[in-house]
Amino acid sequence: MLLAGAASALCAAAVMAQPQSGPQTGLIFRNTITGEPLDLAEGKPGGRDTKAVQTFFQTGKNLYIDDKSCLRNGESLYLTSCSGCHGHLAEGKVGPGLNDNYWTYPANTEDTGLFATIWGGANGMMGPHNEDLNPDEALQVIAWIRHLYTGPVSDAAWLTDEQKKHYTPFKEGETFAKDEPGQCKPLE
Repeated sequence: MLLAGAASALCAAAVMAQPQSGPQTGLIFRNTITGEPLDLAEGKPGGRDTKAVQTFFQTGKNLYIDDKSCLRNGESLYLTSCSGCHGHLAEGKVGPGLNDNYWTYPANTEDTGLFATIWGGANGMMGPHNEDLNPDEALQVIAWIRHLYTGPVSDAAWLTDEQKKHYTPFKEGETFAKDEPGQCKPLE
């Protein structure tokens, strides 16, 4: 009886859990607030068959993090979809800042948590962005947000140890060429 009660409580906690910090594989993305599974087939068409998205959906690793062609696109997508609330440099306005080491939702220290928040929304005015960003575009936005980071590099959980050694923070006025080589084609 006691064992059954403990198992029931454990199952209930697992259902309500939001993604936690730490490496994940075989991912099920969950709503940041409710813990319900997100349907990644819903939302804006396209952007589900790229190598980066397939890798991310399996491992949680964002291949775009330091790719300048993806940062170029991520900046444009961020300015269109996110800057109105989070500020042009992710410094925070109506919505929280995204460029420091304080996260309203601790799961967002990992790219999987940030993706879930972007895709499925959160509290307040943070609605889901799955209608205006496809998964590939969301990964590019995440890469841009991570590029704007101003906190201690030791707290940048999304960077590998090698990336941390070579990390250079964003400098206002920095731009990327339209023909920047990399994995991301220029936006149309």
